[in-house]
Amino acid sequence: MSIERQLNEQKQENREIVEAILADGSLPDAEYTIEHHFSSTNFDRLEKAAVDAFKLGYEVNDAEEMELEDGSVIYCFDAVASHELETDLLDEACEKMITLAAKQKIDYDGWGTYFIDENGEEVRDEDEDDYEDEELH
Repeated sequence: MSIERQLNEQKQENREIVEAILADGSLPDAEYTIEHHFSSTNFDRLEKAAVDAFKLGYEVNDAEEMELEDGSVIYCFDAVASHELETDLLDEACEKMITLAAKQKIDYDGWGTYFIDENGEEVRDEDEDDYEDEELH
């Protein structure tokens, strides 16, 4: 899939996710933790992408190894930012993340965030829905 097509699909999903979380009653003007997800079967490429994300100002989680249902192994990390849940900000961030992933030949697996309750607290309970983009590749 071309970067342009992936970005256009991502922008549409950004709008759908923002609409869903706000429709569920999450605070519209809160600062949200946005976690951009990356994965690859190549650890070295993933590590280079993590460095690139850090240079762009994102907090980068340690890479984790995951075994897939078919027994294969992938590595993944999140690049984390905090900002309002505005589609323009998300579109800009996603463009950077998709470009970064293409440069390092890894997968950008979308982003996720958490519901923010009436007290301004993130709801990270396992039973609550979190809001995540579907895989784009």
